[in-house]
Amino acid sequence: MIKTLIIDDETSNRENLQQLLQVYAPDVQICALSENVDDALRAIILHRPQLIFLDIQLHGRSGFDLLKQLGDIDFEIIFVTAYDQYGIQAIKFAALDYLLKPIDIDELKQAVDKARKAIGQKHKNERLNHLLDYLKDDKKAPARIALPMFSETRYVNITNIVRCEADNTYTKFVITGGEHILVSKTLKEYADMLTGHGFIRAHQSHLVNMSYIKSWLREDGGSLLLTDNTKIPVSKLNREKVKAALSGVV
Repeated sequence: MIKTLIIDDETSNRENLQQLLQVYAPDVQICALSENVDDALRAIILHRPQLIFLDIQLHGRSGFDLLKQLGDIDFEIIFVTAYDQYGIQAIKFAALDYLLKPIDIDELKQAVDKARKAIGQKHKNERLNHLLDYLKDDKKAPARIALPMFSETRYVNITNIVRCEADNTYTKFVITGGEHILVSKTLKEYADMLTGHGFIRAHQSHLVNMSYIKSWLREDGGSLLLTDNTKIPVSKLNREKVKAALSGVV
Protein backbone atom coordinates (compact mmCIF):
# COMPACT_ATOMS: atom_id res chain seq x y z
CA MET A 1 0.00 0.00 0.00
CA ILE A 2 1.12 3.56 -0.76
CA LYS A 3 0.72 5.83 2.27
CA THR A 4 -0.87 9.01 0.92
CA LEU A 5 -2.07 12.45 2.03
CA ILE A 6 -4.58 14.67 0.25
CA ILE A 7 -4.08 18.40 0.89
CA ASP A 8 -6.76 20.73 -0.49
CA ASP A 9 -8.66 23.63 1.04
CA GLU A 10 -12.05 22.56 -0.36
CA THR A 11 -13.91 19.68 1.31
CA SER A 12 -15.64 18.58 -1.90
CA ASN A 13 -12.32 18.37 -3.76
CA ARG A 14 -10.72 16.26 -1.01
CA GLU A 15 -13.65 13.87 -0.88
CA ASN A 16 -13.92 13.59 -4.68
CA LEU A 17 -10.24 12.74 -5.06
CA GLN A 18 -10.47 10.23 -2.23
CA GLN A 19 -13.36 8.47 -3.94
CA LEU A 20 -11.57 8.39 -7.29
CA LEU A 21 -8.47 6.87 -5.72
CA GLN A 22 -10.51 4.21 -3.93
CA VAL A 23 -11.95 3.12 -7.27
CA TYR A 24 -9.04 3.59 -9.68
CA ALA A 25 -5.97 3.20 -7.43
CA PRO A 26 -6.94 0.82 -4.60
CA ASP A 27 -3.31 0.41 -3.50
CA VAL A 28 -3.28 4.09 -2.49
CA GLN A 29 -3.99 4.26 1.24
CA ILE A 30 -5.31 7.67 2.34
CA CYS A 31 -3.79 8.35 5.77
CA ALA A 32 -5.16 11.89 6.23
CA LEU A 33 -7.02 14.74 4.59
CA SER A 34 -5.68 18.25 5.29
CA GLU A 35 -7.09 21.66 4.39
CA ASN A 36 -4.24 24.06 5.21
CA VAL A 37 -0.48 24.32 5.49
CA ASP A 38 -0.28 23.85 9.27
CA ASP A 39 -2.52 20.75 9.31
CA ALA A 40 -0.61 19.32 6.36
CA LEU A 41 2.76 19.81 8.05
CA ARG A 42 1.55 17.96 11.15
CA ALA A 43 0.14 15.15 9.01
CA ILE A 44 3.41 14.74 7.12
CA ILE A 45 5.40 14.49 10.36
CA LEU A 46 2.89 12.02 11.85
CA HIS A 47 2.28 9.73 8.88
CA ARG A 48 5.52 10.00 6.86
CA PRO A 49 3.66 9.56 3.55
CA GLN A 50 5.08 8.14 0.35
CA LEU A 51 2.80 10.24 -1.86
CA ILE A 52 1.03 13.59 -1.48
CA PHE A 53 -1.70 15.16 -3.59
CA LEU A 54 -1.24 18.89 -3.06
CA ASP A 55 -3.32 21.88 -4.11
CA ILE A 56 -1.37 25.02 -4.99
CA GLN A 57 -3.73 27.47 -3.27
CA LEU A 58 -4.46 26.78 0.42
CA HIS A 59 -6.50 29.44 2.27
CA GLY A 60 -4.37 32.38 1.21
CA ARG A 61 -1.12 30.42 1.35
CA SER A 62 0.26 27.89 -1.10
CA GLY A 63 1.44 24.34 -1.35
CA PHE A 64 4.86 25.80 -2.09
CA ASP A 65 4.83 27.43 1.38
CA LEU A 66 4.38 23.94 2.81
CA LEU A 67 7.26 22.47 0.85
CA LYS A 68 9.59 25.28 1.90
CA GLN A 69 9.11 24.25 5.55
CA LEU A 70 10.30 20.71 4.95
CA GLY A 71 13.87 19.41 4.91
CA ASP A 72 14.93 16.69 2.50
CA ILE A 73 11.86 15.43 0.70
CA ASP A 74 11.66 11.68 0.16
CA PHE A 75 8.01 11.41 -0.91
CA GLU A 76 6.46 11.81 -4.35
CA ILE A 77 4.05 14.63 -5.05
CA ILE A 78 1.23 15.23 -7.52
CA PHE A 79 -0.13 18.76 -7.66
CA VAL A 80 -3.90 19.05 -8.07
CA THR A 81 -5.01 22.55 -8.95
CA ALA A 82 -7.18 24.89 -10.92
CA TYR A 83 -5.17 26.76 -13.55
CA ASP A 84 -2.36 28.76 -11.96
CA GLN A 85 0.07 30.07 -14.58
CA TYR A 86 3.11 30.69 -12.40
CA GLY A 87 2.56 27.58 -10.29
CA ILE A 88 2.20 25.26 -13.25
CA GLN A 89 5.22 26.82 -14.96
CA ALA A 90 7.31 26.05 -11.87
CA ILE A 91 5.99 22.49 -11.74
CA LYS A 92 6.79 21.91 -15.42
CA PHE A 93 10.34 23.21 -15.05
CA ALA A 94 10.84 20.64 -12.27
CA ALA A 95 9.29 17.81 -14.39
CA LEU A 96 6.72 17.11 -11.68
CA ASP A 97 3.22 15.78 -12.26
CA TYR A 98 0.10 17.88 -11.92
CA LEU A 99 -3.62 17.38 -12.48
CA LEU A 100 -6.01 20.14 -13.44
CA LYS A 101 -9.44 20.31 -11.84
CA PRO A 102 -11.81 18.73 -12.68
CA ILE A 103 -9.65 15.63 -12.54
CA ASP A 104 -9.44 13.45 -15.64
CA ILE A 105 -9.49 9.78 -14.64
CA ASP A 106 -6.94 8.65 -17.25
CA GLU A 107 -4.53 11.42 -16.23
CA LEU A 108 -5.01 10.48 -12.57
CA LYS A 109 -4.15 6.83 -13.28
CA GLN A 110 -1.08 7.83 -15.29
CA ALA A 111 0.18 10.18 -12.57
CA VAL A 112 -0.32 7.56 -9.85
CA ASP A 113 1.44 4.94 -11.97
CA LYS A 114 4.47 7.21 -12.40
CA ALA A 115 4.51 7.93 -8.66
CA ARG A 116 4.22 4.20 -7.93
CA LYS A 117 7.31 3.47 -10.04
CA ALA A 118 9.27 6.33 -8.48
CA ILE A 119 8.39 5.18 -4.96
CA GLY A 120 9.74 1.74 -5.84
CA GLN A 121 13.14 3.31 -6.51
CA LYS A 122 13.27 4.81 -2.97
CA HIS A 123 15.38 7.88 -3.63
CA LYS A 124 15.41 11.47 -2.47
CA ASN A 125 13.05 13.50 -4.62
CA GLU A 126 15.48 15.69 -6.54
CA ARG A 127 12.66 17.08 -8.69
CA LEU A 128 11.02 18.60 -5.62
CA ASN A 129 14.33 20.07 -4.52
CA HIS A 130 14.66 21.52 -8.02
CA LEU A 131 11.19 23.04 -7.67
CA LEU A 132 12.20 24.65 -4.37
CA ASP A 133 15.31 26.11 -6.03
CA TYR A 134 13.01 27.63 -8.66
CA LEU A 135 10.85 29.20 -5.96
CA LYS A 136 13.67 30.38 -3.70
CA ASP A 137 13.85 34.13 -3.21
CA ASP A 138 10.83 34.55 -5.51
CA LYS A 139 12.93 33.90 -8.59
CA LYS A 140 10.89 34.20 -11.78
CA ALA A 141 13.56 33.00 -14.20
CA PRO A 142 14.89 29.51 -13.37
CA ALA A 143 18.50 28.75 -14.22
CA ARG A 144 17.85 25.07 -14.99
CA ILE A 145 15.16 22.86 -16.43
CA ALA A 146 14.51 19.21 -15.56
CA LEU A 147 14.34 16.91 -18.59
CA PRO A 148 12.77 13.50 -17.85
CA MET A 149 14.48 10.73 -19.81
CA PHE A 150 13.70 7.01 -19.81
CA SER A 151 16.14 6.06 -17.03
CA GLU A 152 16.89 9.39 -15.35
CA THR A 153 15.98 13.06 -15.07
CA ARG A 154 18.65 15.44 -16.37
CA TYR A 155 19.01 18.98 -15.03
CA VAL A 156 20.25 21.32 -17.74
CA ASN A 157 21.17 24.98 -17.62
CA ILE A 158 18.74 26.80 -19.90
CA THR A 159 21.58 28.87 -21.32
CA ASN A 160 23.25 25.63 -22.51
CA ILE A 161 20.28 24.59 -24.66
CA VAL A 162 21.16 25.39 -28.28
CA ARG A 163 17.88 24.28 -29.82
CA CYS A 164 14.93 21.89 -29.56
CA GLU A 165 13.60 19.80 -32.40
CA ALA A 166 10.28 17.97 -32.71
CA ASP A 167 10.48 14.22 -33.20
CA ASN A 168 6.87 13.05 -33.45
CA THR A 169 5.55 13.27 -29.87
CA TYR A 170 9.11 13.61 -28.51
CA THR A 171 11.44 16.60 -28.29
CA LYS A 172 15.16 16.39 -28.98
CA PHE A 173 17.27 18.87 -27.01
CA VAL A 174 20.65 19.80 -28.47
CA ILE A 175 23.03 20.94 -25.75
CA THR A 176 26.31 22.83 -26.08
CA GLY A 177 29.05 20.35 -26.88
CA GLY A 178 26.77 18.39 -29.18
CA GLU A 179 24.92 16.23 -26.64
CA HIS A 180 21.37 15.20 -27.59
CA ILE A 181 18.64 14.52 -25.00
CA LEU A 182 15.35 12.96 -26.07
CA VAL A 183 12.30 13.77 -23.91
CA SER A 184 8.81 12.32 -24.24
CA LYS A 185 6.98 15.63 -24.39
CA THR A 186 5.93 17.70 -27.38
CA LEU A 187 7.85 20.68 -28.73
CA LYS A 188 4.80 22.89 -28.18
CA GLU A 189 4.95 22.27 -24.45
CA TYR A 190 8.60 23.32 -24.26
CA ALA A 191 7.99 26.29 -26.57
CA ASP A 192 5.40 27.50 -24.06
CA MET A 193 7.69 26.83 -21.10
CA LEU A 194 10.70 28.60 -22.62
CA THR A 195 8.79 31.70 -23.73
CA GLY A 196 10.58 34.67 -22.21
CA HIS A 197 13.90 32.81 -21.94
CA GLY A 198 15.40 33.89 -25.26
CA PHE A 199 13.98 31.15 -27.48
CA ILE A 200 12.13 31.65 -30.73
CA ARG A 201 9.94 29.24 -32.73
CA ALA A 202 11.51 29.32 -36.18
CA HIS A 203 9.50 26.47 -37.60
CA GLN A 204 6.84 23.99 -36.55
CA SER A 205 9.63 21.53 -35.80
CA HIS A 206 12.31 23.89 -34.45
CA LEU A 207 12.76 26.03 -31.33
CA VAL A 208 16.03 27.98 -31.23
CA ASN A 209 17.98 29.74 -28.50
CA MET A 210 18.66 33.16 -30.00
CA SER A 211 22.05 33.31 -28.25
CA TYR A 212 23.31 30.65 -30.67
CA ILE A 213 22.12 32.25 -33.92
CA LYS A 214 25.12 33.17 -36.05
CA SER A 215 23.39 34.67 -39.06
CA TRP A 216 20.27 34.92 -41.20
CA LEU A 217 20.60 33.14 -44.54
CA ARG A 218 18.42 34.42 -47.37
CA GLU A 219 18.50 31.12 -49.24
CA ASP A 220 15.25 29.19 -49.66
CA GLY A 221 13.24 32.12 -48.36
CA GLY A 222 15.19 32.36 -45.13
CA SER A 223 16.98 30.08 -42.66
CA LEU A 224 19.09 30.43 -39.54
CA LEU A 225 22.76 29.49 -39.31
CA LEU A 226 23.70 28.56 -35.77
CA THR A 227 27.10 28.80 -34.10
CA ASP A 228 27.58 25.02 -34.53
CA ASN A 229 26.94 25.54 -38.30
CA THR A 230 23.55 23.84 -38.18
CA LYS A 231 21.01 25.32 -40.58
CA ILE A 232 17.48 25.71 -39.23
CA PRO A 233 14.61 26.40 -41.66
CA VAL A 234 12.31 29.33 -40.99
CA SER A 235 8.72 28.75 -42.00
CA LYS A 236 6.83 31.31 -44.01
CA LEU A 237 4.37 31.65 -41.14
CA ASN A 238 7.13 32.55 -38.65
CA ARG A 239 9.41 34.52 -40.98
CA GLU A 240 8.35 38.05 -40.02
CA LYS A 241 8.32 37.23 -36.31
CA VAL A 242 11.84 35.80 -36.50
CA LYS A 243 13.06 38.83 -38.48
CA ALA A 244 11.56 41.17 -35.92
CA ALA A 245 13.21 39.30 -33.07
CA LEU A 246 16.54 39.44 -34.89
CA SER A 247 16.14 43.04 -36.02
CA GLY A 248 19.61 43.85 -34.75
CA VAL A 249 21.09 40.95 -36.76
CA VAL A 250 19.17 40.80 -40.05
